[in-house]
Amino acid sequence: FWSLAAEFCWGFFVILILGNFWFLAVLYLLWLYLDWETPCTGGRRSQWVRSWTVWKYFREYFPIHLIKTSDLSPNHNYLLGFHPHGVLVAGAFGNFCTGPGFKNLFPGLTPFLHIMPIWFGCPFFREYIMSAGMVSASKESVSYVLSNEGGGHASVIVIGGAEESLNAHPGSLTLNILKRKGFIKMALKHGAHLVPVFSFGENELFKQVANPKGSWLRNVQEKLQKIMGFALPLFHARGVFQYSFGLIPYRQPIHTVVGSPIPVKRNLNPTAEEIDQLHALYLQKLRKLFEEHKRNYGIPEHKSLIFE
Repeated sequence: FWSLAAEFCWGFFVILILGNFWFLAVLYLLWLYLDWETPCTGGRRSQWVRSWTVWKYFREYFPIHLIKTSDLSPNHNYLLGFHPHGVLVAGAFGNFCTGPGFKNLFPGLTPFLHIMPIWFGCPFFREYIMSAGMVSASKESVSYVLSNEGGGHASVIVIGGAEESLNAHPGSLTLNILKRKGFIKMALKHGAHLVPVFSFGENELFKQVANPKGSWLRNVQEKLQKIMGFALPLFHARGVFQYSFGLIPYRQPIHTVVGSPIPVKRNLNPTAEEIDQLHALYLQKLRKLFEEHKRNYGIPEHKSLIFE
Protein backbone atom coordinates (compact mmCIF):
# COMPACT_ATOMS: atom_id res chain seq x y z
CA PHE A 1 0.00 0.00 0.00
CA TRP A 2 2.83 2.37 0.89
CA SER A 3 4.68 1.34 -2.26
CA LEU A 4 1.63 1.95 -4.46
CA ALA A 5 1.10 5.42 -3.00
CA ALA A 6 4.80 6.25 -3.40
CA GLU A 7 4.79 4.99 -7.00
CA PHE A 8 1.78 7.19 -7.78
CA CYS A 9 3.61 10.24 -6.41
CA TRP A 10 6.74 9.40 -8.39
CA GLY A 11 4.59 9.01 -11.52
CA PHE A 12 3.03 12.42 -10.96
CA PHE A 13 6.48 13.95 -10.51
CA VAL A 14 7.70 12.39 -13.78
CA ILE A 15 4.64 13.77 -15.58
CA LEU A 16 5.55 17.25 -14.35
CA ILE A 17 9.10 16.86 -15.64
CA LEU A 18 8.12 15.50 -19.06
CA GLY A 19 5.12 17.78 -19.53
CA ASN A 20 4.76 21.52 -19.76
CA PHE A 21 5.07 21.92 -16.01
CA TRP A 22 8.77 21.10 -15.70
CA PHE A 23 9.33 24.44 -13.93
CA LEU A 24 7.06 23.23 -11.10
CA ALA A 25 9.23 20.13 -10.79
CA VAL A 26 12.33 22.33 -10.56
CA LEU A 27 10.72 24.48 -7.88
CA TYR A 28 9.73 21.38 -5.93
CA LEU A 29 13.28 19.99 -6.15
CA LEU A 30 14.54 23.26 -4.70
CA TRP A 31 11.96 22.95 -1.91
CA LEU A 32 13.01 19.35 -1.32
CA TYR A 33 16.63 20.44 -0.95
CA LEU A 34 15.77 23.18 1.54
CA ASP A 35 13.32 21.00 3.47
CA TRP A 36 15.38 17.78 3.49
CA GLU A 37 16.05 17.71 7.24
CA THR A 38 12.45 18.33 8.35
CA PRO A 39 11.58 14.60 8.76
CA CYS A 40 14.45 14.41 11.28
CA THR A 41 13.44 17.51 13.21
CA GLY A 42 9.92 16.69 14.30
CA GLY A 43 8.26 16.73 10.88
CA ARG A 44 5.41 19.01 9.92
CA ARG A 45 2.10 17.64 11.16
CA SER A 46 -1.26 19.01 10.09
CA GLN A 47 -4.23 18.63 12.39
CA TRP A 48 -6.45 19.13 9.37
CA VAL A 49 -4.97 16.07 7.60
CA ARG A 50 -4.94 14.00 10.79
CA SER A 51 -8.65 14.65 11.33
CA TRP A 52 -9.88 13.87 7.80
CA THR A 53 -13.23 12.07 7.88
CA VAL A 54 -11.79 9.25 5.76
CA TRP A 55 -9.64 8.16 8.72
CA LYS A 56 -12.78 7.74 10.83
CA TYR A 57 -14.09 5.27 8.24
CA PHE A 58 -10.65 3.64 8.08
CA ARG A 59 -10.67 2.98 11.83
CA GLU A 60 -14.28 1.80 11.81
CA TYR A 61 -13.71 -0.60 8.91
CA PHE A 62 -11.72 -3.13 10.98
CA PRO A 63 -12.48 -1.61 13.59
CA ILE A 64 -9.36 -0.24 15.33
CA HIS A 65 -9.33 0.33 19.09
CA LEU A 66 -6.76 1.84 21.46
CA ILE A 67 -6.67 0.39 24.97
CA LYS A 68 -5.04 2.17 27.90
CA THR A 69 -3.70 0.17 30.84
CA SER A 70 -1.85 2.90 32.71
CA ASP A 71 -1.51 6.68 32.87
CA LEU A 72 1.43 8.28 31.05
CA SER A 73 2.46 11.56 32.66
CA PRO A 74 3.04 14.39 30.17
CA ASN A 75 6.01 15.42 32.32
CA HIS A 76 8.12 12.68 30.71
CA ASN A 77 9.13 11.66 27.21
CA TYR A 78 8.33 8.09 26.17
CA LEU A 79 9.52 5.53 23.66
CA LEU A 80 6.65 3.24 22.69
CA GLY A 81 7.70 -0.08 21.17
CA PHE A 82 4.97 -1.22 18.77
CA HIS A 83 4.47 -4.96 18.04
CA PRO A 84 3.92 -6.68 15.66
CA HIS A 85 4.66 -4.99 12.34
CA GLY A 86 2.07 -6.92 10.32
CA VAL A 87 1.69 -6.07 6.64
CA LEU A 88 -0.14 -2.75 6.92
CA VAL A 89 0.83 -1.50 10.42
CA ALA A 90 -2.81 -0.45 10.60
CA GLY A 91 -2.95 -0.20 14.39
CA ALA A 92 0.01 2.18 14.55
CA PHE A 93 -1.34 4.42 11.79
CA GLY A 94 -4.95 4.36 12.97
CA ASN A 95 -4.15 5.08 16.60
CA PHE A 96 -1.12 7.38 16.50
CA CYS A 97 -1.60 9.30 13.24
CA THR A 98 -5.36 9.84 12.97
CA GLY A 99 -8.25 10.81 15.15
CA PRO A 100 -8.49 12.04 18.77
CA GLY A 101 -8.14 8.63 20.46
CA PHE A 102 -4.55 8.93 21.70
CA LYS A 103 -4.98 12.55 22.75
CA ASN A 104 -8.11 11.72 24.74
CA LEU A 105 -6.53 8.77 26.54
CA PHE A 106 -3.14 10.38 27.10
CA PRO A 107 -3.67 14.16 27.35
CA GLY A 108 -0.56 16.27 27.05
CA LEU A 109 1.36 13.73 24.96
CA THR A 110 2.18 14.17 21.27
CA PRO A 111 2.89 10.91 19.38
CA PHE A 112 5.45 10.69 16.57
CA LEU A 113 5.35 7.54 14.44
CA HIS A 114 8.86 6.78 13.16
CA ILE A 115 9.11 5.10 9.75
CA MET A 116 11.95 4.21 7.38
CA PRO A 117 13.85 7.28 6.07
CA ILE A 118 13.53 6.00 2.48
CA TRP A 119 9.88 7.11 2.34
CA PHE A 120 10.84 10.75 2.87
CA GLY A 121 12.80 10.77 -0.36
CA CYS A 122 9.60 10.33 -2.38
CA PRO A 123 8.30 13.59 -3.90
CA PHE A 124 4.92 14.76 -2.57
CA PHE A 125 4.39 11.52 -0.64
CA ARG A 126 6.78 12.83 2.02
CA GLU A 127 4.54 15.88 2.54
CA TYR A 128 1.51 13.69 3.12
CA ILE A 129 3.12 11.32 5.62
CA MET A 130 4.65 14.21 7.57
CA SER A 131 1.22 15.86 7.70
CA ALA A 132 -0.11 12.71 9.34
CA GLY A 133 2.52 12.92 12.09
CA MET A 134 5.14 10.54 10.74
CA VAL A 135 8.85 11.25 11.03
CA SER A 136 12.07 9.48 10.13
CA ALA A 137 13.25 6.46 12.11
CA SER A 138 16.87 7.67 11.97
CA LYS A 139 18.83 8.09 15.19
CA GLU A 140 18.85 11.86 14.71
CA SER A 141 15.08 11.94 14.40
CA VAL A 142 14.42 9.81 17.48
CA SER A 143 16.92 11.89 19.46
CA TYR A 144 15.18 15.10 18.39
CA VAL A 145 11.79 13.86 19.58
CA LEU A 146 13.07 12.48 22.89
CA SER A 147 15.12 15.60 23.65
CA ASN A 148 12.03 17.72 24.23
CA GLU A 149 12.56 19.60 27.47
CA GLY A 150 9.73 19.22 29.92
CA GLY A 151 8.47 15.99 28.36
CA GLY A 152 5.24 15.49 26.46
CA HIS A 153 6.68 13.63 23.45
CA ALA A 154 6.12 9.97 22.58
CA SER A 155 8.26 8.26 19.96
CA VAL A 156 6.41 5.28 18.46
CA ILE A 157 8.78 2.76 16.87
CA VAL A 158 7.74 -0.47 15.14
CA ILE A 159 10.56 -2.50 16.65
CA GLY A 160 10.45 -5.50 14.30
CA GLY A 161 10.80 -3.30 11.24
CA ALA A 162 10.28 -4.38 7.65
CA GLU A 163 11.89 -7.75 8.31
CA GLU A 164 9.09 -8.69 10.69
CA SER A 165 6.44 -8.16 8.00
CA LEU A 166 7.66 -11.39 6.39
CA ASN A 167 6.34 -13.22 9.47
CA ALA A 168 2.92 -11.57 9.21
CA HIS A 169 0.79 -14.68 8.77
CA PRO A 170 -2.59 -15.12 10.50
CA GLY A 171 -1.97 -16.59 13.93
CA SER A 172 1.74 -15.76 13.90
CA LEU A 173 3.20 -14.50 17.18
CA THR A 174 6.85 -14.30 16.12
CA LEU A 175 8.60 -11.00 16.85
CA ASN A 176 12.00 -9.92 15.53
CA ILE A 177 13.40 -8.34 18.67
CA LEU A 178 16.26 -10.31 20.26
CA LYS A 179 18.96 -8.48 18.25
CA ARG A 180 17.17 -5.13 18.17
CA LYS A 181 18.60 -3.08 21.01
CA GLY A 182 19.10 0.32 19.42
CA PHE A 183 15.81 1.59 20.85
CA ILE A 184 16.95 0.52 24.33
CA LYS A 185 20.18 2.49 23.97
CA MET A 186 18.24 5.52 22.72
CA ALA A 187 15.86 5.35 25.71
CA LEU A 188 18.79 5.21 28.11
CA LYS A 189 20.61 8.12 26.51
CA HIS A 190 17.56 10.36 26.82
CA GLY A 191 15.99 8.95 29.96
CA ALA A 192 12.83 8.21 27.99
CA HIS A 193 10.46 5.81 29.71
CA LEU A 194 9.87 2.60 27.74
CA VAL A 195 6.32 1.48 27.00
CA PRO A 196 5.55 -1.89 25.35
CA VAL A 197 2.59 -1.84 22.93
CA PHE A 198 0.98 -4.95 21.48
CA SER A 199 -1.56 -4.71 18.65
CA PHE A 200 -3.83 -7.76 18.70
CA GLY A 201 -5.20 -8.64 15.27
CA GLU A 202 -2.43 -6.93 13.28
CA ASN A 203 -1.37 -10.17 11.57
CA GLU A 204 -4.93 -11.21 10.71
CA LEU A 205 -5.58 -8.59 8.02
CA PHE A 206 -3.96 -10.47 5.12
CA LYS A 207 -2.97 -13.94 4.04
CA GLN A 208 0.63 -14.24 2.91
CA VAL A 209 2.17 -16.75 0.51
CA ALA A 210 3.98 -19.41 2.52
CA ASN A 211 7.59 -18.30 3.02
CA PRO A 212 9.17 -20.37 5.79
CA LYS A 213 12.76 -19.55 6.68
CA GLY A 214 15.15 -21.32 4.35
CA SER A 215 12.68 -21.41 1.45
CA TRP A 216 13.70 -19.88 -1.87
CA LEU A 217 10.99 -17.23 -1.56
CA ARG A 218 12.11 -16.16 1.90
CA ASN A 219 15.74 -16.01 0.76
CA VAL A 220 14.79 -13.76 -2.17
CA GLN A 221 12.63 -11.54 0.06
CA GLU A 222 15.40 -11.16 2.63
CA LYS A 223 17.97 -10.27 -0.03
CA LEU A 224 15.64 -7.68 -1.57
CA GLN A 225 14.92 -6.27 1.88
CA LYS A 226 18.65 -5.74 2.51
CA ILE A 227 19.08 -4.05 -0.87
CA MET A 228 15.99 -1.82 -0.90
CA GLY A 229 15.49 -1.24 2.81
CA PHE A 230 11.90 -2.51 2.86
CA ALA A 231 10.36 -5.96 2.57
CA LEU A 232 8.05 -7.28 -0.15
CA PRO A 233 5.60 -9.75 1.42
CA LEU A 234 3.39 -11.49 -1.13
CA PHE A 235 -0.05 -11.06 0.38
CA HIS A 236 -3.71 -11.09 -0.56
CA ALA A 237 -7.05 -10.63 1.18
CA ARG A 238 -10.48 -9.70 -0.18
CA GLY A 239 -11.89 -7.68 -3.05
CA VAL A 240 -14.41 -4.86 -3.11
CA PHE A 241 -17.47 -6.99 -3.90
CA GLN A 242 -16.20 -10.49 -3.09
CA TYR A 243 -14.26 -12.11 -0.27
CA SER A 244 -12.18 -14.70 -2.13
CA PHE A 245 -9.29 -12.62 -3.45
CA GLY A 246 -8.04 -9.03 -3.56
CA LEU A 247 -5.78 -6.51 -1.84
CA ILE A 248 -8.32 -4.97 0.53
CA PRO A 249 -7.60 -6.11 4.11
CA TYR A 250 -10.04 -8.40 5.86
CA ARG A 251 -12.38 -6.83 8.38
CA GLN A 252 -10.71 -8.09 11.53
CA PRO A 253 -10.77 -6.07 14.77
CA ILE A 254 -7.49 -4.56 15.93
CA HIS A 255 -6.94 -3.85 19.61
CA THR A 256 -3.77 -1.88 20.29
CA VAL A 257 -2.94 -2.24 23.99
CA VAL A 258 -0.58 0.34 25.51
CA GLY A 259 1.27 -1.11 28.49
CA SER A 260 2.63 0.44 31.66
CA PRO A 261 5.79 2.57 31.44
CA ILE A 262 9.18 1.21 32.45
CA PRO A 263 11.02 4.06 34.24
CA VAL A 264 14.41 4.75 32.65
CA LYS A 265 17.14 6.84 34.25
CA ARG A 266 19.19 8.92 31.85
CA ASN A 267 22.58 7.41 31.01
CA LEU A 268 24.57 9.13 28.28
CA ASN A 269 27.07 6.29 27.97
CA PRO A 270 25.32 3.01 28.79
CA THR A 271 27.42 -0.13 28.84
CA ALA A 272 26.51 -3.25 26.85
CA GLU A 273 25.54 -4.93 30.11
CA GLU A 274 23.18 -2.09 31.07
CA ILE A 275 21.57 -2.21 27.62
CA ASP A 276 21.13 -5.98 27.87
CA GLN A 277 19.56 -5.70 31.33
CA LEU A 278 17.00 -3.13 30.22
CA HIS A 279 16.32 -5.09 27.03
CA ALA A 280 15.61 -8.21 29.08
CA LEU A 281 13.26 -6.23 31.34
CA TYR A 282 11.45 -4.85 28.30
CA LEU A 283 10.95 -8.36 26.88
CA GLN A 284 9.61 -9.47 30.25
CA LYS A 285 7.10 -6.60 30.38
CA LEU A 286 6.07 -7.15 26.76
CA ARG A 287 5.41 -10.83 27.38
CA LYS A 288 3.46 -10.01 30.55
CA LEU A 289 1.33 -7.47 28.64
CA PHE A 290 0.53 -10.08 25.99
CA GLU A 291 -0.31 -12.82 28.51
CA GLU A 292 -2.60 -10.55 30.54
CA HIS A 293 -4.68 -9.52 27.53
CA LYS A 294 -4.56 -12.40 25.05
CA ARG A 295 -7.74 -14.05 26.39
CA ASN A 296 -9.70 -10.86 25.67
CA TYR A 297 -8.80 -10.96 21.99
CA GLY A 298 -9.18 -14.57 20.96
CA ILE A 299 -5.67 -15.89 21.53
CA PRO A 300 -5.71 -19.51 22.77
CA GLU A 301 -4.33 -20.09 26.26
CA HIS A 302 -1.47 -22.27 25.01
CA LYS A 303 -0.20 -19.61 22.55
CA SER A 304 2.71 -17.39 23.59
CA LEU A 305 5.03 -14.87 21.99
CA ILE A 306 8.12 -16.15 20.15
CA PHE A 307 11.15 -13.87 20.26
CA GLU A 308 13.71 -14.15 17.46
